[in-house]
Amino acid sequence: MITPERFVKESIRSMPPSGIRKYFDLINELDGVISLGIGEPDFITPWSIREAGIFALEQGHTHYSANAGIKELRKEISAYLKRRYEVVYNPDDEIIVTVGASEGIDMALKAILEPGDEVIVPEPSFVAYKGCVLTSGGTPVPLPLKEENLFKIDPLELEDAITDRTKAVIVPFPNNPTGSVMTGEELEALVRVLEKKDVMIISDEIYSELSYGFKFRSLGSFPSIRDRLILVNGFSKSHAMTGWRLGYVCGDARFIKHMFKIHQYALMCASTVAQYAGIEALKNCDGEVRDMVSEYDRRRKFILKGVRNLGLQCFEPQGAFYIFPNIRSTGLTSDEFCEGLLREEKVLVVPGTAFGDSGEGYVRATYASSMENIKEALDRMKRFLDRRRGN
Repeated sequence: MITPERFVKESIRSMPPSGIRKYFDLINELDGVISLGIGEPDFITPWSIREAGIFALEQGHTHYSANAGIKELRKEISAYLKRRYEVVYNPDDEIIVTVGASEGIDMALKAILEPGDEVIVPEPSFVAYKGCVLTSGGTPVPLPLKEENLFKIDPLELEDAITDRTKAVIVPFPNNPTGSVMTGEELEALVRVLEKKDVMIISDEIYSELSYGFKFRSLGSFPSIRDRLILVNGFSKSHAMTGWRLGYVCGDARFIKHMFKIHQYALMCASTVAQYAGIEALKNCDGEVRDMVSEYDRRRKFILKGVRNLGLQCFEPQGAFYIFPNIRSTGLTSDEFCEGLLREEKVLVVPGTAFGDSGEGYVRATYASSMENIKEALDRMKRFLDRRRGN
């Protein structure tokens, strides 16, 4: 029997769906679930940003913008990066406004990958990296991150992993799902390796504002790799603007002009209304961002202490809004732990394996949820663990 599936290319047919998907399907079968699974701020987009979007509608800004994005927004992105991270990109030809940061990652990979090219993907990491590599015709090569190294990239291990087939390296810090960060000194050691290798570097900095107890340093601040660096960032996490789907990519003009062609043909432009909201976000909302980060930090400390009090080993995350406890002491796999906790206590966390094979033995929980929900989730998790331990 002939089916339409025969027209789908093999790399897509063989690609598994997101490992997170089945848990969100299970939520629909249960009432009263507390979700610590969705990587989305629980804050509403700050009012002045929403107001700017509303005003843009009232002013009739409902048409296409320039393909690269409204010039005023690109200027604000340029000014923001210089002000916050001492990174300099020309708004005229080195910045493209994208439909979320995910478009930037996908577009970068599509621009550079030929069949057979390999991309080093540190794992555990964002579920979309592998998928974007595969749909772009490349081969993802996992680089396992280890808890004993606080889930940071080891420069020597990275150097050993890079081969003649390596076309790009993804650097995902602060990290989703682990909450791991790399300090300026650690990035310097990484850059010393990358300087010697003929590879592109994709730095996903979407969580750059969500750093606790240290100053974030962007890979864009290293001149020696600037011409081979694609910097990806956006508004979703920092400004609680997930639904606005607004991000941006920055890079050397000689490379960005080719990414721009993909953006032109595939998306044309990001939402014009969202772009006007983004201008307001960067110009006037530093205070709101600081307030959100302060509250995340309070929750981070609380959930870390709570998880450790449950007898689970967990390193201290210093970025993003996730905690990544080690659940091996329970004797359960990551999937068994998450499915059991969801069905028995109606708490959703995500198995570490959703973020790569090296995530086995861990689960991800987000503290981008109310303190009330976090407290109740910890109580329910205690009951679940007590039953497993025979208490």
